[in-house]
Amino acid sequence: MKTLTRSLYACLILGLSNQVFASSALVLQTDFGLKDGAVSEMKGVSFNVDNQLRIFDLTHEIPAYNIWEASYRLYQTAAYWPQGTVFVNVVDPGVGTARKSVVLKTKTGQYFVSPDNGSLGLVAQKFGIESVREIDENVNRLKGSAGSYTFHGRDVYAYTGARLAAGVITFAEVGPELPKQVESIPYQKPEVKNNELLGNIPILDIQYGNVWSNINSDLLQQIKVKTGDVLCVQIKQAQQVKYTGKAQYVNSFGDVADGKPLIYVNSLMNVSIALNMANFSTKYHVYSGPDWSIAVKKCN
Repeated sequence: MKTLTRSLYACLILGLSNQVFASSALVLQTDFGLKDGAVSEMKGVSFNVDNQLRIFDLTHEIPAYNIWEASYRLYQTAAYWPQGTVFVNVVDPGVGTARKSVVLKTKTGQYFVSPDNGSLGLVAQKFGIESVREIDENVNRLKGSAGSYTFHGRDVYAYTGARLAAGVITFAEVGPELPKQVESIPYQKPEVKNNELLGNIPILDIQYGNVWSNINSDLLQQIKVKTGDVLCVQIKQAQQVKYTGKAQYVNSFGDVADGKPLIYVNSLMNVSIALNMANFSTKYHVYSGPDWSIAVKKCN
C-alpha cells in the first residue's frame, strides 16, 4: 500500500511538473511604471488564461512614449531568453489609432506581441523575421473590452500573448499573415570610415550615466586600437556637437583615476565611454536615442 501511495504521489508530482512547464515564458515590458494597477491587470488577464503560466517582467520603467528605448530593451535582453518565449511590449503612444497590432516571430523562434510602431525594428534586424501576423481582435481580445480603445496592453496584447504562451492558440491563430516587415526607426549603424568608428548612442547605463554605443568591440581592431591607447571622441545630437574630448581605452573603471574619462567594452561587447566614479551623461549633458551619434578615432 505504501509503495502504491508513493507511486501515485510521484505520478501526481510528475503530472503537475509537466503542467507547470508545458507553457512558454511570458515576458512583459511597458512604460506604465508600478504606481498604479495597470501592470497587475495585465498579469491578472494572463493568469486567467492559464494559472500555471510563468510571467516575468522585462521592465515597466521605459520612459513614457519612448518607442526607441522599448525597441532597444527588447534587443538587449531577448537573446538571453529561450526559444518559444513570448514578449509583450506595450509602449504605445498611438493606442486606438490605425497602427497595426502584430505578433512578430523571429528566426530564433521567439514571439513579440506589440504595436507595429517601431518597437520591433531592432529585434527584427538582429534575429530576422520568420513571419508577422496581425492580431485578429474578433478572436484575440479580452471578452467585454470591445468598448475600450485605450488599454490594448491589457485587452489585446497581454491576452493574446498569454494565449500564445499557454498554447491556447497557435501562431497561425493569432490572425492573418502580413508581409515580412515591421516599422523601424532610422539611426546611425556602426561603421568604419576613414579610420574612424561611427555609431549610435542607443541607450545609457542609466544608474551610472555611462554612455553606451552600438559599435561592436571587433571594430576597434580595424583601426588598430590596443589597450592603453588614447582615443578622440565626438558626440552629436542630430548635427549639433555636444561633446568633444579624449579618453584612454582600458579594461575597467579602476584603470583610470577617479573622475577621469575612459573608453571600455560594456557587457554587450560594445564600445562605451564613462567617467570613473562619476556620471558622464549628467556632467556633459549627453543622452541617448536614434538622433544621438558618436565618432571614435585614435588621436594623432
